[in-house]
Amino acid sequence: MLMSGTAANVKNSSVQYIARQVILDKAQNMFAYELLYRDSDHNAFPSGVTDGQATGRMFFNSLMLVGLERLAAGHRAFINLSDESLLQELPKLLNPENLVIEIVERSQNIPELLKTVLRLKQQGYHFALDDYDGDERWQPLLAHMHYIKLEVEQPIIKTTMMLKKLKRAYPDVKIVVERIETQEEYNFIHAAGADYFQGYFFARPEMLNHGNIEPSKFAVFDLLRCTAKKNLCFKEVQQRVAKDLSLTARVLKLANAKAGENKVEMKSIAQAVVYLGEDAIRQFVRVLALSELGLDKPAELTKMGLMRARFIELFLNPGGDEMAEQGYLIGLMSILDAVLEIELATVISEFSLNSSLSSALLDYQGLLGGALRLAIEVEHNNWVEAEAILNAIRPATGKEHLFDLAMQSRAYADEIFAVVHTG
Repeated sequence: MLMSGTAANVKNSSVQYIARQVILDKAQNMFAYELLYRDSDHNAFPSGVTDGQATGRMFFNSLMLVGLERLAAGHRAFINLSDESLLQELPKLLNPENLVIEIVERSQNIPELLKTVLRLKQQGYHFALDDYDGDERWQPLLAHMHYIKLEVEQPIIKTTMMLKKLKRAYPDVKIVVERIETQEEYNFIHAAGADYFQGYFFARPEMLNHGNIEPSKFAVFDLLRCTAKKNLCFKEVQQRVAKDLSLTARVLKLANAKAGENKVEMKSIAQAVVYLGEDAIRQFVRVLALSELGLDKPAELTKMGLMRARFIELFLNPGGDEMAEQGYLIGLMSILDAVLEIELATVISEFSLNSSLSSALLDYQGLLGGALRLAIEVEHNNWVEAEAILNAIRPATGKEHLFDLAMQSRAYADEIFAVVHTG
C-alpha cells in the first residue's frame, strides 16, 4: 500500500521511499510532480549515492513495482535519469504518456546523449534539461528539449535574465524555475515569463513510502550468471525468475510496461520473459544486479567479481562455450562469500554445484580451479606466480596473453559497472 507522510523511524529494507514535489503553472494550478529518490524517511537525496544507483533503485523498486501513474496520482511526472540509463534507453521500459525525463546536470557525453534523445523523441518521449547553467556544452541539446529547468540564483536578476534569454532563443521550449522560496522571488520569476514554478514557497517534497520485496542476493547473482551467456536461454531465465517472488513481480511489471497500450495480458512468467526479449532482459538484470548487490558493500568488490568472471571466461573460451560459461560462474561465485558474509561452502551448497565446480572454488582443483588462481594472481599483480600457474595449466600460452585478458576484463567490468555506479 502506498502511504503519504512520515514513515517509521526505523529504516527497513522492505520499505521503499520516494518523494514528490509539485510543479505549478502560471495560475498556480497543479501541472506535474517531480519524483525524487530517497532511501529513508529523511527527506533529502542520500549522500554517497550516484545518479546511476538512484536511477536503478527508483526505477525497479518504485516506478516498475508501484507504477508511474500511481506515484504521480495521475499527473504528469518528471523523473531524473542518469546519462548511462538514457544511453541504454532505459525510458523505453516506461510508457511515454505523462512522462518527462530530466537530463541531470552531471551528464557527460553530450553528442551520444543527443542521438538518444532524438530517437526517443520520435517515440513520443518528452525531455527536460535540469539545472541549466548556461554552459556551452548544453547548446546541442537545448532546441530539442520540451522543458528547461532553472534554479533561482541570487541576485534574482541573474535568473530572470537567463530566463528571458532562453525564451527569446527557444520560444517553443517551456521554462520551469525551481527552488523558489519567497513571494518576492515568485513575483520576479512570474513577471519574467516563466511557464512553470517549483519550490518550498509552494510546497516541500511530500514523502511517500511503499512496501517492497527485496530479491535475494542468491537469486540476483544466479540470474546475472544465467544472462551472461552468449546465447540466452529464455527457459533458464524463466526458471530463475520463478524462484524469487520479487524478481517475478519486477519482470511481470516490466513486461506490462513494455506492452503499454497494446494491453497484452501476461498469463505466465515464461510469456513475460519471451515478450520482453533478450536485450530488455539483459538490461534489466545488469541494472538490478549491480544496484542490489552493491547496496551495502564496497563498489570495488562487485567490480572485482565481474572482472574475475570475464577474465576466466576469456581464458577458458578456447575449450568451448560450456567451459567458458562455467569459468564465468566460478569468477562471480568466488566473491559471494564476501558479498553475502557467509562461508563459501554454504554458497556452494545453496547453488547445488557439482563436484568439479565445488573443488575448483574451494581447493583450486582442475582447469577451472587453476584459471581462478590465475585470475586472482593477475588481480594482485603477482606476475611471477601467474606465469608459473600458466605454465602448469597451459604452457603453450605466452604471458603477454594475460595482459590482454586483464585489459579486456577490466573494460568489460567498467562498461557494465557504468550502468549504476558512475554519474
